[in-house]
Amino acid sequence: MTASLDWRNAARPAAIAALIATALLARTAVGQTAGIDPAATRMLKASTEFVAGQKQLTVETRNSLEVVLVSGQKIQFHNTARMAVQRPNRFVAERTGDLVSQVFYYDGRSLTLHNPADKVYATVAAPGTIEQTLDFARTALDIIAPAGDLIYANAYDILMTDVTDGFVVGKSVIEGVRCDHLAFRAPHVDWQIWIQEGAEPLPRRLVITTRDVANAPQFSVTATKWNLRPQFAEGTFSFTAPAGTRQVDFLPLDIKRK
Repeated sequence: MTASLDWRNAARPAAIAALIATALLARTAVGQTAGIDPAATRMLKASTEFVAGQKQLTVETRNSLEVVLVSGQKIQFHNTARMAVQRPNRFVAERTGDLVSQVFYYDGRSLTLHNPADKVYATVAAPGTIEQTLDFARTALDIIAPAGDLIYANAYDILMTDVTDGFVVGKSVIEGVRCDHLAFRAPHVDWQIWIQEGAEPLPRRLVITTRDVANAPQFSVTATKWNLRPQFAEGTFSFTAPAGTRQVDFLPLDIKRK
């Protein structure tokens, strides 16, 4: 079989998928109205408040990040993450993937970032709540904790900042779970969220598309497993340096961004 035949055979299902997608998009567009649909914000608010109300939880996610090369070609990177949360001031999050493998520990007093492969860690004094520490890590250290967007107590306000349009796309199935699919638009980004049906409206997928960057790269996070009744062992949120691991300092923000 020649390479050209391989390409043609591969293109047939792609063409069929494109036709189906076009039909579905046309149907969705008919139901879309300008502005923000109150049904969409009602579902989003119910979901974010439900998650914020959980005193303890764990979540496992599968994430993908697109990077656009100078040539315009998109390259996609993948990682998985696990986060354990005990409100108001404990979390541990582990990221494993293509670019980096790290573990974050926050015990209410300090934030530690551990790179097991490099056998190094850095610790810094941290604020008194999960939300303040996530903000501090992002603004002062240029570090984003994996799956952090899903556990902010004020996630609704963060997500809806500058949003101009939003609507309910319809029903969908994520990881075998039936969900409501919502879509929103802000000046520089489009984003979508899939929320589990029923009494536990957990976010199951979040996709962010950056519109003001060439070729509109996307970031997506899919929650593969939630546990709202975890049992945490003593010391879950505290870091103890393994033998042979050395302590280093966080890089100053101005150096990291050069």
